[in-house]
Amino acid sequence: MSRSKIVVFTGAGVSAESGLRTFRDMGGLWREYALEEVASPEGWRRRPDVVLSFYNERRRAVLDAKPNAAHLAIAALEAKFDVQIVTQNVDDLHERAGSTQILHVHGEILKARSTVNPRLVYPLSKPTIDLGDHCELGSQLRPHIVWFGESVQHLDVAAALFAAADKVLVIGTSLSVYPAAGLVHHAGDHAEKVLVAPEVDTLPPGYRFRCGTAVSVVPELVAEWFAKT
Repeated sequence: MSRSKIVVFTGAGVSAESGLRTFRDMGGLWREYALEEVASPEGWRRRPDVVLSFYNERRRAVLDAKPNAAHLAIAALEAKFDVQIVTQNVDDLHERAGSTQILHVHGEILKARSTVNPRLVYPLSKPTIDLGDHCELGSQLRPHIVWFGESVQHLDVAAALFAAADKVLVIGTSLSVYPAAGLVHHAGDHAEKVLVAPEVDTLPPGYRFRCGTAVSVVPELVAEWFAKT
């Protein structure tokens, strides 16, 4: 018998409880710079040193953080379900919690990529990317992050996963960052659909709302799903 398919769609809220600050927490600024200055191709062209410093700081925070109870509960679902995570987060906390199938639609902070060929992506062997760190073509490495104005990764693959899922669990996202937020609408009418957040402005059609933080709600929900199998 094939196992039920679950898609877990996560945003910044699931990692915030591990101590990682979100862009919203920063209030639109990092030091004296607008976030658009450190998260856009234009900002990269103007001040690559500043952009690298911003992501080096965030990368160190990711390396210091640990998966929380929500990450661990999501990973535990693999014991009984076919679980695919689609995440807007750039950290590796799902991986460290033990999840094995993860699509990062906004990139991965622990990787670098070429500035001349975006298909050249490299795992980082140190916590920083510095000026003078080059790809095999001799160009400066940049963070493997989707910046404002750049195309989201794996969108078609993610949409197909949503459409095929028996259950969809949405956690810790404001559903305000498009086009990734639009993925929730690809879930089929047959699927059980749950959104977990402390509050929600507009609940997508067909979704059931579970009010609370990821850590307070997700382990309990996972236990309920296990009890029904």
